[in-house]
Amino acid sequence: MAKALEYNTERPYLVNREFGRNVQKLAEFITTLPDPETRLRNAEALIRIMQILVPSSKEDDNYLQKLWDHLHMIAHFELDVQSPFPKPDPAKPKPKCVKPSYPRRQMRYGQYGNLIERLIDYAASLPEGPERDYLTELAANFMKKSYLTWNKDTINDDMIKVQLEQLSNGRLQLRDDHRLSSTRELLLQTRNQPDHDSSELFPPKKKKKKKKRR
Repeated sequence: MAKALEYNTERPYLVNREFGRNVQKLAEFITTLPDPETRLRNAEALIRIMQILVPSSKEDDNYLQKLWDHLHMIAHFELDVQSPFPKPDPAKPKPKCVKPSYPRRQMRYGQYGNLIERLIDYAASLPEGPERDYLTELAANFMKKSYLTWNKDTINDDMIKVQLEQLSNGRLQLRDDHRLSSTRELLLQTRNQPDHDSSELFPPKKKKKKKKRR
């Protein structure tokens, strides 16, 4: 007789979705093993599986302790093994995720983004001098490059100069003799680099000459 389908709504609560239900089933199975040494060996094997499933956890500090803590939580704190780290307290509240703060300022020109506007504000706060002039020219070229990302048509440099003055509230102005980077140069910078010739890395093997039988 065919086995009845098992729906997620009928399954037990999934403690940690990052590791999946199979890891939870294995953790629950390990808690039922009677031999302590067998439980420890299987728990260590499951930790290695968790490392493979989430390799990015190796970048965290004390990642092994975090994996053991996750294993105890997945096993509903019923795993009785001599782990290398202390067992977490189930009564301790879980840390809440901190919601990242996003910039709430209204952008005048969405194609330039907040970073360019912040660069313009910083350049405008500097005193007159070479650094201020350099950042002003850099911001103008960034504006032109960002504009070309969304519009491949030829752009008028005078429009960039006008919008730079608007974003800086009249505090930044380019010199009359200053010329922005050409459209062709900026498009070449954003274009993907050509693929390397694979023959340089993997030269073709030389065919062995067959000796003619006399």
